[in-house]
Amino acid sequence: MNNLKFIGIIPARYASTRFPGKPLALLGGITVIERVYRQVSLVLDNVIVATDDERIKDAVEAFGGKAVMTSSTHRSGTDRCREAYINNGGNEHVIINIQGDEPFIHPDQIKAIMSCFDDEATDIATLIRPFDPTRPVRELINPNSPKVVIDSNMNALYFSRSVIPYLRGVEHDKWPSSHQFYTHIGMYAYRAHVLDEITQLPQSTLELAESLEQLRWLENSYVIKTAVSNIETVGIDTPEDLERAAAILASKK
Repeated sequence: MNNLKFIGIIPARYASTRFPGKPLALLGGITVIERVYRQVSLVLDNVIVATDDERIKDAVEAFGGKAVMTSSTHRSGTDRCREAYINNGGNEHVIINIQGDEPFIHPDQIKAIMSCFDDEATDIATLIRPFDPTRPVRELINPNSPKVVIDSNMNALYFSRSVIPYLRGVEHDKWPSSHQFYTHIGMYAYRAHVLDEITQLPQSTLELAESLEQLRWLENSYVIKTAVSNIETVGIDTPEDLERAAAILASKK
């Protein structure tokens, strides 16, 4: 890994059905996108925001960050990352795709995903979290929280909105305490040539079924290495999430 050059790319769109202008929303007097940028910069020297809106670009440059304009027609953050990587020069070996709505992303999480590339077989890396066995089964069943199963080498076998594996013969309310389940944390890193390849693949049948783009990559035989993180983060999808994040921020003072 010491020979690899990493770049952190933070996709940030202004348009959002549930929370328009989310990257520029203030959290403790600082925009959400600046907080994400600051956290990533604690680990990576090379960080850029990939956006389709001049307002976000201006805001990033105002706090001393770097932003790259990208198309407004991208279907996913992965596609936006690829364009930003190319527009920025395309000189790094690994691109880390960081969610622009995770203001409390922890440096250890970024280091963990970087460590996946110690294995030369790794094409793509992502993070997973052990499901807390004391939590109720309704949280495990929640389809908005994708689950993942891994092999003995920490490579992902499958991602699903359903609970995997299915515990035959075990009452549902006992599932959390009967098996170590893993949920998926939506941060990815890709080798440069892999990012180029996967963004040109057509959507796959499993991806369309579950609405999970990582299934396209598995269906096309890419190795997705996982790293475990027990750190809880707060994603901001709605104004209510922003209020919750503000309360967490205030409690840390």
